[in-house]
Order: sequence, then C-alpha cells, then structure tokens
Amino acid sequence: MTIYIVDIEPVETRYTAQWKEHLPKQLIKKTGRKVVTISGGNVPQMTTPGAFLNFAGTNVYKSAQAIKIAEKFAQNEIEDGDDFIFTDAWNSTVIQLKYMADLLQKKINIHGLWHAGSYDPADFLGRLIEDKRWTTNIERGMFFAYDYNYFATNFHIELFIKGLFGPPHDISYHREDVMKRIVRTGWPMEYLDETLEQYKRMPKKNIILFPHRMAPEKQPEIFRDLKDNMPQYEFIIAQERQLTKNEYHNLLGEAKLVFSANLQETLGISWYEGSLVDTIPMVPDRLSYSEMVLDEFKYDSELTSSMENYNIHHKEIAAKIVDYMENYEEYLPALARQRSILAKKFFSAEGLYATINDQVLIKGA
Repeated sequence: MTIYIVDIEPVETRYTAQWKEHLPKQLIKKTGRKVVTISGGNVPQMTTPGAFLNFAGTNVYKSAQAIKIAEKFAQNEIEDGDDFIFTDAWNSTVIQLKYMADLLQKKINIHGLWHAGSYDPADFLGRLIEDKRWTTNIERGMFFAYDYNYFATNFHIELFIKGLFGPPHDISYHREDVMKRIVRTGWPMEYLDETLEQYKRMPKKNIILFPHRMAPEKQPEIFRDLKDNMPQYEFIIAQERQLTKNEYHNLLGEAKLVFSANLQETLGISWYEGSLVDTIPMVPDRLSYSEMVLDEFKYDSELTSSMENYNIHHKEIAAKIVDYMENYEEYLPALARQRSILAKKFFSAEGLYATINDQVLIKGA
C-alpha cells in the first residue's frame, strides 16, 4: 500500500519547500510504507501580493496534479488501502479523486490538512469573495470528500465548524457527523529544530521583526507606527527585503522580538521558528495564539483589535516592547517552556501518523 502526497506547491521562501523535502522522509520513518509525491511541476516563485500563493499559478499546479492522479487510476496503479494526503485541503482535485475512487470502487483513505478558507472572514477568500454560496458549498463538499480532516489548533476547528456548519446556514448535518471526520494534530514540522540549528545562539541585536505577509489581516500599519515612534530599536518587515530563506533565518536569529497584531491566524509558524532561535514572541491574546501561547508572551487582544484601538493603547504596546527588549535575558526560561509546548503539541504530526497507521491496521484486519 502506497501513501501519495498531493502536495502544496513549493515556494522557496515558504515552509512549503521544506515540506516537499522533509514530509516524505518523515512519513516513511513513521509508517514504513512507500511514499510517492504527486507534484504539479514548476510554479511561479512570486506570490500574489499579500497572499500565501500565486492565485493563478496554484491552479496550474493543481490541474497538473489532477491529470497525474487520473492517469494512475487509468493505468490501474491505485490499490485498496492506499492513502492520499493533501497537504493543502483547499484543493479541488480531491473532488476528482473521490469521483474516481467511488465509481471505480477503490477503497482508499483521503486526508486533508486545512490552512484557511472562505469560512474565515479575515482570509483572502473570506474578504474578497462577495458571493460565498459557491465557496461555502465547495468547502463543505471537500470536507466530506476527505475521510480525515486535519487542523492544527482547536481555534481553527471551531472557526471551520461555525463558518460552514453553524447558523445562519440551514443544513441537516449534526455536529457529531462533522466531528468524527476531524483530527486535531500538530503540523509535520519535526525537522525545524535541526534545520534551524545553525541559527541558534547568534549574537542578538535590538531588532524587532515583522515576519508576516503584507496583508490587511496582519495589520502592518501598526508595526510601521511603532517603528516611527520607537527609534531606539530596529523594526524590520521581512517581506519588504525580498529575503532568501537563509537570509530570513539569519535575521530571525539576530532579532530579539517577533511582533504580531494579526487578525487572522490558525497556527503561526514564524513565531515558533523564532522561539527555536531564542527570539521572543509578542502576540495578541486571540485566534490560535490564545491556546498556544504562555501568558508571558501574550498581550490584551483589545490593544490591537483595530488601528483605532491601537491608537488609543499604543503607549501600552510600546511599554511592553521596551520590557521585552531591555529584559530579554529574563524571558529566556519561559521561552524554553514555550518552545517545548509548541514542539510537542503543535509542530509534531503524531495525530496524522497515528491515523494513517491505525487505518492500515483496520484495512489489514
């Protein structure tokens, strides 16, 4: 039985390129099975401004994946017990896969890792698409096409359920029917600690880093205002420098603080990367952060819930930044505890591996 990875396109400046290299190795190690990646070929490395991917290029990539999957069915290469893992669940190719599997009576397992969608009002799909009748129904359809739907945080699970299955939607699905298809698991990023080894214990500078996309839901205008009013520190927006992955990690290793005022976050990878190189996170007590972050590194959500609220509370934000920067060493013991929690619970995909292995046992019983 084979595990097929239907991957998300590998952009070198994103973790997606790391997944292409490391995920097959981790799956082989954890399952002992043959692993095949179904790639969509070359992709544009420049993403749509503010977005995670290139909105046109991603459809070229996914369409090529659909052709390769169909060819494998046509050549009778797919066997009962095979697993398909979509590293981005928002991939309409799963509909074609489910169509072929059901009509050709192949007993496969389909897994999808959810990152975002129109069910999140702050996401690109949630903000830019006015008529969400089509996206909502497509997302529900993809959800039920997957045998197992994976989410990295409980916040994301509740956001997903509310957006697709809660009021005001008049649907017949009960919560228990939805929940049985959901698995809460950390993301498959066990490789990060070793990958960032060379950037640990770098000499720290008075750098405060904004590692997020330049998108409205990330509120970069708050960071820019802090920069204008706190000249004693160096405020850097990573995306404005067009950094390579190595250059970005060097900068992360030199920074003392990673700052977030995000209005959309279902996990957050950059601040975990920062914790691995002893860079303090400063994040609002909302979204996925609320369940992930120790109290030492959270601030009251109201302070940056909007630009208007930030203007009222900017002195409180500035004072907290000064505390982190001037008392950096004092926060390192708490940061070590934070790092351990994140590594075990949110950036290790044991839930995914266990689900795949359990299904092998059931199929072979």
